[in-house]
Amino acid sequence: MWVTIMRLLGKNLYLWIKEFHLYFGLFISPFVLLFAVTTLLFNHTWKPWDSRGEVGKVEMTVEVPKDVEGIAQAKAVMQQVGISGEIRNIFKRRNRLTIPVMKPGYNASIQVDLETGIAVVEERELNFWDGLMYLHKSPGPHVAKIRGNWIFTRIWAFLVDGVVYFVLFISASGIYLWLVLKAERKTGLIVMGAGCFTFAAIVMALVL
Repeated sequence: MWVTIMRLLGKNLYLWIKEFHLYFGLFISPFVLLFAVTTLLFNHTWKPWDSRGEVGKVEMTVEVPKDVEGIAQAKAVMQQVGISGEIRNIFKRRNRLTIPVMKPGYNASIQVDLETGIAVVEERELNFWDGLMYLHKSPGPHVAKIRGNWIFTRIWAFLVDGVVYFVLFISASGIYLWLVLKAERKTGLIVMGAGCFTFAAIVMALVL
């Protein structure tokens, strides 16, 4: 009886893992494709497109709140000039406040004269590929104290973390499925051995 139960559990476990392996792989395939393509673009010094978008420049008067600082103050200014996105940093020197903002396919810089309240806004529209490269780097390790200050950056970071966990699951479940299929063990050993050897060789060459 126990043997029968264990066999049923093992069969059901195999089927569940097989289904999750397949559908998780399909779910993350667009994310993996994005990171694969943008990695190739990062690894080459040339770009097959012109990323120099037109720069727009406008001036307007804003009220910089004195009772708040940092992100809250920067967002108050951004709301007045009608700009949204990820605040990359905040620079405050003497009487000038500078707020660089970025989101996929778009860059902006807001410079506010704190004495006169005049804000100079420079905007640059980038192309689709630059937007993908921004997603590859986002949210990034820089200025950890303020990163993720845009809701869509936080959503993207959550999705990217999920993709990493799914890739780990697919890797582990792929090994499990290979072990279960006895007919594929010899071929799998050869392929996995070649992968391990290549990985070990490049790591030793770089580290030693």
